[in-house]
Amino acid sequence: MDTLTHIVLGACIGEAIAGKQLGKKALLLGALAQNIPDIDVVSSFWLPISGELLAHRGFTHSFLFTIMITPLLAIASAKWMKSDLTIRQWIFFWGIQIFIHEFIDAFNAYGTGWFEPFSHLRVSFNTIFVADPLFTIWPAIALIALLILKTGNAKRKAWARVGLGLSALYLVCAIVFKQYIDSKVEGDIHSRNIVYKRYFSTPTPLNNLLWYFVAENDSGYYTGYKSVFDKQPITALHYLYRNDSLLKYAVNKVDLDHLLRFSQGYYSAEMWHDTIVFNDMRFGEINGWNSPIPKFVFYYYLQYPANNNMIIQRGRFAKWDKQQLSSFFDRIKGN
Repeated sequence: MDTLTHIVLGACIGEAIAGKQLGKKALLLGALAQNIPDIDVVSSFWLPISGELLAHRGFTHSFLFTIMITPLLAIASAKWMKSDLTIRQWIFFWGIQIFIHEFIDAFNAYGTGWFEPFSHLRVSFNTIFVADPLFTIWPAIALIALLILKTGNAKRKAWARVGLGLSALYLVCAIVFKQYIDSKVEGDIHSRNIVYKRYFSTPTPLNNLLWYFVAENDSGYYTGYKSVFDKQPITALHYLYRNDSLLKYAVNKVDLDHLLRFSQGYYSAEMWHDTIVFNDMRFGEINGWNSPIPKFVFYYYLQYPANNNMIIQRGRFAKWDKQQLSSFFDRIKGN
């Protein structure tokens, strides 16, 4: 999830766990604790961009990291912070915060290395967009109330619980919607006699009502969109060839190896003028619900040196003008 979401979640969790003992310090410590796994962003200072993609949500998002760092933070807290919390309570405070960060990150498309360094498997439930306002707003409202209410106010813990509870309920709704979308999409695909090997769906930006899906066969992918409000079967499917033969011309083989591992096999290659472009299909298409031949959010220049900065972010909201936003909401309403 995005940093703001981790901050407001962490603050509310901090209040729920230790607000009585720490007062408003629990908010600050909770927000800090919730963001500890993201210290891996410092890897951007020395790793190439393709390596940084794998480093993020790697070891610092693993269960082993949680087990290693939690007692160290608990001992330091017990020694340097004046409170009534015992070592065991400090372990619970830090451990639950870091674990929840790792847990909810796995619901995004990026992939989270729960089992590093023993396995490079990236866990991705593809259930909630990395920044979803309706997931974040409830603990954010609760945090505002907690900042206003005085320490010792009996309503503080209730605010924290309500904020966390509504976010959890929203996540449950997203899981239910995903199951519904998958059943409908797979039924629609089978009705067209399309055979596929792998399939995934993931929400489109900022919502869990309109979903992007990919069905893979031997040579490429069928992609499309499905809203929870759709009354008709899928009417528009776009087919994209994998074009993996282009990858043999990639200049930087290290970059390519990193990208193949990062994409979990969901990739395609294209020629843009004289440059090979690697698409990671898991992050969706740029306005794909409104474009017959869309480009992908994640694209990486392989052949010649080019601007690969902000690789995850640069295409997410490209061309989102008033007209595109209107078409987006129209598509959410269903066909």
